[in-house]
Amino acid sequence: MTIHSFHLAEVPWRVGARALVRPPASSTPGLDHVECLSLMRLGAPVVSPERLQLTRLAVFAQWQDEAALTHFLARDPLGRRLAQGWHVRLEFMRRWSSIAALPGLPQRAGGWEQDEPVVAVTLARMKIPELLRFLHHGRPVERLVRDHPGVTLAVAALRPPRTISTFSVWHSVRQMVEMVHGRSDVPEPQRHAAAMRERERRDFHHEFATYRFRPLSEHGSWEGRTGIVPGHHI
Repeated sequence: MTIHSFHLAEVPWRVGARALVRPPASSTPGLDHVECLSLMRLGAPVVSPERLQLTRLAVFAQWQDEAALTHFLARDPLGRRLAQGWHVRLEFMRRWSSIAALPGLPQRAGGWEQDEPVVAVTLARMKIPELLRFLHHGRPVERLVRDHPGVTLAVAALRPPRTISTFSVWHSVRQMVEMVHGRSDVPEPQRHAAAMRERERRDFHHEFATYRFRPLSEHGSWEGRTGIVPGHHI
């Protein structure tokens, strides 16, 4: 069964830089696709060293099966680095739009309960002239998600010059959907909806997709935290 994974790890800067420039090859057994990115601090100023953190690596990948992921973490040099950090294994549930690197995923796979935990991943290929405009409109959304009471973890990451991703873990599908539609009981709940309207007015991206996943299992720790996914343990 196809699975996805999202990883966070502290690595030497040379390892982080190498992963951005030369990610694991398609010849890696059982690997369909991988995105290696450097973490950004959500809500950081547009021009800031915290917008590119080479020692804090985020990796999003699609695998042919769980055995391939386990083998990668045990045998691949980058995989062994990632195994020392934190990751969550994911079952695909739904997508909005698509990117060429991840073809073949259905729009929807199965059903879900409104109160179950959910993981959201966005992946975008930016139009370079629109990057500053995107960051301007995106920073309020970053702060909305970062501070939302329904979120247990939210990060953003990028790979220069034009790939940007976000990752968030939610207590429930309901809370995530309320945030998307501006119905959360938080200050300025319409920030996400406003950014989406701006994107529709003039798109920031060459490609953009949002993916929803059911967390299957959680492994390791991140910044001293475990049990990041509600109801899951190492």
